[in-house]
Amino acid sequence: MKITRAHLVTLVIVVLAIAATCVLYWRYSTKPWTRDAQVRANVVGIAPRVAGPIIQIPIKDNQPVKKGDLLFEIDPSTFQAALNNAAAKVKQAQAAEIQAQQELARQTELYETKVVDLRDLQNAQDNYAAAVANTAAAQATLETANLNLSYTKVFAPVDGYLTNVNTSPGTYVNAGEQLLALVDATSFWIAAYFKETQLKHIREGARARITLMGHEFDPFEGEVISVAWGVFLQDGSTVDLLPVVSQTIDWVRLPNRFPVRIHVTGTPPVPLRIGQTVSVAIQGG
Repeated sequence: MKITRAHLVTLVIVVLAIAATCVLYWRYSTKPWTRDAQVRANVVGIAPRVAGPIIQIPIKDNQPVKKGDLLFEIDPSTFQAALNNAAAKVKQAQAAEIQAQQELARQTELYETKVVDLRDLQNAQDNYAAAVANTAAAQATLETANLNLSYTKVFAPVDGYLTNVNTSPGTYVNAGEQLLALVDATSFWIAAYFKETQLKHIREGARARITLMGHEFDPFEGEVISVAWGVFLQDGSTVDLLPVVSQTIDWVRLPNRFPVRIHVTGTPPVPLRIGQTVSVAIQGG
């Protein structure tokens, strides 16, 4: 009797263990969960549009900035001189245009009174047309010089946070050379990596439960925005612009993992920063 009771207890425990395993596996399969997720955001590379030495940097590392705040200024003296020269060229061109217009008027009057022939009139017309074109070119040069002068002041294009600021006044910068990194404050999202076998249970609009590492008891909500359509393959069959997702074990064939983009809809317990480790559980639609 004692042996039978022991067998019965063992059988019950085994059945419960199997049932619990099945339930956990079902939940894992139908409600995907991963600890392989990170906080991401758009990073705006700040580069000047003209070259020259920096004369002031009124910002510091890790400082929040607003759209339109001055980030740094390049010495404007060379560009101001170019602007003054372009303005003078415009006046010269306008004077030459007026002169050509007057000459055209005289030649037209003389041609109508049969004093000059058609060739003289046509030459005057050509000279006037050339003068008008020269004025337009001079005005375009003036506009370019004015733009280049305005480019000596570089402003924040979005609200965000400056990071990795390692520049001082006196530094010579080249046009198009990225100098600062500005994290867009409105662009934070979660990149969660799920196995390809789990993707069928993830759809756009599904709710997600997000937990930051170190704040396990302060979860917040998110919403699935999209699932990546591809990842970079080491065999070279894809372009390197696709997300790179490395496998964890080389000698076992593992399902590929695809990044799922999750928009944060709740309030995180701490400010989000690029690279923070998070856990994500898909809750359903």
